[in-house]
Amino acid sequence: MTAESERSILSRLDRRRPAVRIGISVAGVLTYAGLAVLCVGPLFWLFKAATSTSTETLSAPFSLWPSGVHWDSFAAVWTKVDFGRYFFNTLWLMAGSLFFGVFVATTGGYGLAVLKPRYAKAVFAAVLATLFLPGVISLVSLYLTVMDVPLVHVNLLGTLWAVWLPASANAVNVLLMQRFFAAIPAELFEAARIDGAGPFRVFVSLVLPLSRPILGVVSLLTLVGAYKEFLWPLLAFPNPQDQPISVALPRLEGSLDFSQFMAALFISVIIPVVLFLVFQRQFLRAAGNAGALKG
Repeated sequence: MTAESERSILSRLDRRRPAVRIGISVAGVLTYAGLAVLCVGPLFWLFKAATSTSTETLSAPFSLWPSGVHWDSFAAVWTKVDFGRYFFNTLWLMAGSLFFGVFVATTGGYGLAVLKPRYAKAVFAAVLATLFLPGVISLVSLYLTVMDVPLVHVNLLGTLWAVWLPASANAVNVLLMQRFFAAIPAELFEAARIDGAGPFRVFVSLVLPLSRPILGVVSLLTLVGAYKEFLWPLLAFPNPQDQPISVALPRLEGSLDFSQFMAALFISVIIPVVLFLVFQRQFLRAAGNAGALKG
């Protein structure tokens, strides 16, 4: 069945009519324009407010740069409150969360889906059960654990490890990896074992190259989750100089001019946008590639 023979609301005869074609074109243009305004409009206004004076934005919020573009707000926020420190704190926090999060998700998913030890079902049920526990319930126990790590008795508060280690134990990412690995045809694993490949070689040379789409999805989810987290970094970093952007922004609002605060918000918003643009292909094609593997 070709695309032309598929049924739709309008038949091919209706589409040949000039009035119908014009109506479809106008509706399409209006739909795309509305989506552009809803999605890009707030980001554009934030950039406009960051590059305008505070007086102009407060008196005429929708006027486009009456006195020209002012870039000094970005330089001021970077130096006045040492915003660069919070920016690099955030980058380190995201990088460690990404490494440990992907490591735990891939190895955990590989063990549950491919290696399948005898206790795999019990571990899978335990991981699945954690999804029904709100994070706020375990906040106190997590804080006490990080403050005095069992066996080693080390206080991790004020260090990046206090955020990296809890962020790596993400049940959603483990289950996503487990489902994707389980969809890989068993014949590929059998062929690799016949060629003499061990579990580690199968994981590195076979599973990971086939899992690039889901790795992109998990990486994006991990990075965005680490970037937007507020409550736990607030508790884990009692020293304000060690805090990421998500924690520092509310505290800096009172010490910055309106345009400078808008510049700080724009810098903080543009980071997840760039992350999505980098991983959008893997994110959008993951489901399709998983279905292809099943077939």
